[in-house]
Amino acid sequence: MKCFYRILQRTLFLISKLLPWREPVIISGENCLPLLREKMKQLSYHHYLIVTDQGIVKAGLLKHLLIQLNDPEFTYTIYDQTIPNPTIQNVEDAALLYRQNHCEAIIGFGGGSAIDAAKCVGIRIVKPKTPFRKMKGILKVNMDIPYLIAIPTTAGTGSETTIAAVISDPISHEKFAISDLHLMPKMAVLDPLLIENLPPFYTATTGMDALTHAVEAYIGKSGTKKTNQKALNAIKLIHDNLVHSYSNPHDLLARLNMLYASYDAGYAFTRAYVGNIHAIAHTFGGFHQIPHGYANAIIMPHILKHYGSSVYRSLSQLSDFLKLTDQEKTRNEKATAFIEWIESLNQTFSLPSVMEIPHDQYLSDMASNAFHEANPLYPVPVILSKEDFRLIIEQVSNIK
Repeated sequence: MKCFYRILQRTLFLISKLLPWREPVIISGENCLPLLREKMKQLSYHHYLIVTDQGIVKAGLLKHLLIQLNDPEFTYTIYDQTIPNPTIQNVEDAALLYRQNHCEAIIGFGGGSAIDAAKCVGIRIVKPKTPFRKMKGILKVNMDIPYLIAIPTTAGTGSETTIAAVISDPISHEKFAISDLHLMPKMAVLDPLLIENLPPFYTATTGMDALTHAVEAYIGKSGTKKTNQKALNAIKLIHDNLVHSYSNPHDLLARLNMLYASYDAGYAFTRAYVGNIHAIAHTFGGFHQIPHGYANAIIMPHILKHYGSSVYRSLSQLSDFLKLTDQEKTRNEKATAFIEWIESLNQTFSLPSVMEIPHDQYLSDMASNAFHEANPLYPVPVILSKEDFRLIIEQVSNIK
């Protein structure tokens, strides 16, 4: 079976080189939202659905966007009930607002949850009767969704430059990804003012999410010269700016650099894929509503250690790139230094080494969900069995 997985992954890698990849138009820099308004005036859309969440509204961030939309050329409808792990019901409710108000385009404003929900709203508009479960996986949308503008208010998910959207089914407790080239936003806005007051916990965990994206893209078996370069750039930016933006949140250059890191990591993983870290993090989100970046940060060192010698070469390259050790150290020592750097970040951010999750009836289901998410598509360094996933889930959640 593992041989079949590798053949399929290699086939998809070759096919991906032939796909019509594109990137969103990027608007970036401090206080760049007025530039967005000018760009929007060049489009043919007038009524936008804004998909966001209550945290964004209460933090006063949405007003920055609404000021720019206070123009006779624009009208808007707001859906602000997105939850941290957006559900199918969130999407159905927002899509209903889109139709009822005759919207023409969509703005995802917030973290990855809001932008992912906005992508799924787009899917629902063009495919009103297809169950989301039938679009799980890759290249199953196959239709242009409404024009989508992504405005991240965290620096981590990279959803503004990915073809993926993650959605939760609260009935089955499954959190699954839908990946299709049509989900790539048409425009992305990277404004550090929007993340200046991001609380330390979210600065840390979304930054660790970006690091996970870059690391999994780099160590996987579907990387290209371009994705590896983007991953390296993201890792360097995170190394140089994450702790600083955590400790000095009003340093807008550090904040902007983290937005660029998130974007580059998103570019890397949407083409090279993620891996087993994400598969496990998603199942913790689906079953226990654990924040995604928080789960990734805790799980990452455990998985990298589990991979053992299969990632010594790639992790030693990352260690050399960041100059974590002397050059004469062995690959094993350099790889260990890289993992220890990740663990030191978690300690700096006061993140635990395990999650306190009670032993309950979901353990086998969690292992099964993680296994089926990762296989056969994720080109991971080591293909894990259901029992492997079960043991790792026990390890990272302190279940005895």
